[in-house]
Amino acid sequence: MRYKVLIIDDEIELAESTSEYFNMMGLTSTCAFSSEEALKFFEGNEAGVILLDINLGDSSGFNLCRKLRETIDSPILFISARSSDDDMVVALNIGGDDYITKPYSLNVLYAKVKAVLNRYESSGKKTSDCLVFGDLKIDVGAGIVYKNGEEVILTAMEYKLLAYLATNRNKVIGKEEIFNNVWEDSFVTDGTLNVHIRHLREKLEKDPNDPEFIKTARGRGYLFKAEG
Repeated sequence: MRYKVLIIDDEIELAESTSEYFNMMGLTSTCAFSSEEALKFFEGNEAGVILLDINLGDSSGFNLCRKLRETIDSPILFISARSSDDDMVVALNIGGDDYITKPYSLNVLYAKVKAVLNRYESSGKKTSDCLVFGDLKIDVGAGIVYKNGEEVILTAMEYKLLAYLATNRNKVIGKEEIFNNVWEDSFVTDGTLNVHIRHLREKLEKDPNDPEFIKTARGRGYLFKAEG
């Protein structure tokens, strides 16, 4: 069965109330209360978005995220009462798409999840477009990126960010425009964007410290540089 949302959290009452709210709002949702339950869930089910707590009774949400990223590319939004920058950086570095602190407002969380679902599902619509920049190829129809003919594994958000920058190549894109059109969320932090930019450079650039494609326009935003 395919659910819109899977909530992985050992705070049972909070997870169940969140799931109940999502279901009431039309997003099919269910819960797993441990890492073991979450892994069993994916043996026969799918989820459009995963809400993952860092502190799980039988494991760490960080460890579970690493395990899930071996086979699953659905967006993972971390939810945690821990609000340190270090936790956020780790969460994004291991494949998380966003970081949401507890306590959260159910209607704000719903809006975030709905935006992620809309963005992710729309990115799967087939087109015939391919963007080619030297040894870098972005197959928009398939949602796949190739470097020197080999597929580059990106998270859903990394792909969305790259596709937006490349589509608007040779134009400086301000951070607010990126937040509104990629994350579709004006509350995304600079730190989240910076981590995703760094990941893209590490995966796509010959020298991430001297990028050929994804350049910084200091004080203004970012630029995807394409010759010709």
